[in-house]
Amino acid sequence: MPNALAIPPPGFDDLSPDEKVRYVGALWDRIADNQQDLPISDELRDLLHSRLAAHQANPAAARPWSEVRREIERELSERPR
Repeated sequence: MPNALAIPPPGFDDLSPDEKVRYVGALWDRIADNQQDLPISDELRDLLHSRLAAHQANPAAARPWSEVRREIERELSERPR
């Protein structure tokens, strides 16, 4: 790996937990800004094409994220702790 950096980078451990989260978020945003440069395996590409084809064949089967999230949150809140 060219230009390998120390993990964690110098000074990272001196940050507060909130600063660490913001730092990692900023790094992720930089990566996400260049998604076209991210490698994708043939297997994952095939899976994405398959799922897109399934959605196009039956778009009514899709559910909005807000609905799925509410269902997950409800199920989690009903679990014994």
